[in-house]
Amino acid sequence: MVTVTVWNEYRHERESEAVAAVYPDGIHTVIADALGERGHDVGTATLDEPEHGLTESVLDETDVLVWWGHKAHDEVADDVVERVVDAVHEGMGLLVLHSGHYSKPFKRLMGTSCSLKWREVGEKERLWTVEPGHPITDGLPESFEVPHAEMYGERFDIPAPDELVFLSWFEGGEVFRSGCCYTRGKGRIFYFRPGHETYPIYEQPEVQTVLDNAVEWAAPGDGPTPTFGNTDPIEELE
Repeated sequence: MVTVTVWNEYRHERESEAVAAVYPDGIHTVIADALGERGHDVGTATLDEPEHGLTESVLDETDVLVWWGHKAHDEVADDVVERVVDAVHEGMGLLVLHSGHYSKPFKRLMGTSCSLKWREVGEKERLWTVEPGHPITDGLPESFEVPHAEMYGERFDIPAPDELVFLSWFEGGEVFRSGCCYTRGKGRIFYFRPGHETYPIYEQPEVQTVLDNAVEWAAPGDGPTPTFGNTDPIEELE
């Protein structure tokens, strides 16, 4: 069982009737319920909680942090950002969803602008599985469709992924690297493009399968703890 914290700004759902109609209890609740039904130990945190709900004790107990943000990236306190980044370096997994590409933690961990093209007209998205042997693709078909999505298009200003798992095609003709794996320090990061506040994408079974698989993949292992600095030799030196 993986301990997961699902983080969400939780602003759109409280400020927009259109968003509340799709996610009345918040995007974080839908994601948390889906992961909980698949056997994970799931909690949630939101922007307006003290320390954004991401205290040192919460992160210490979190195996994988799921991040959804959109309109209030700049309101995330820098000390909390550093806390998240440090936790990833120490082994916590991080799943960054949709517009979380512009979040402070993701940009810090990538070291680039993370900019992209976008268009919002509700067009069809088709995701292609380009690494069918990867554990994040377990149980998925060669491709699946999101009926209505916000388009994200290349160039996506990110470092080349360690592994590219999904590639998206949109009805308007663009393509996008939509499932990107990274390692930073001891932590694993997965960026997954699908998701939007006015489309019920996180209720789609294929999307929930991806999130479930990604949580399992990103969970910390039990490898050795590295040591740094000046050190004595292991072998005898003359």
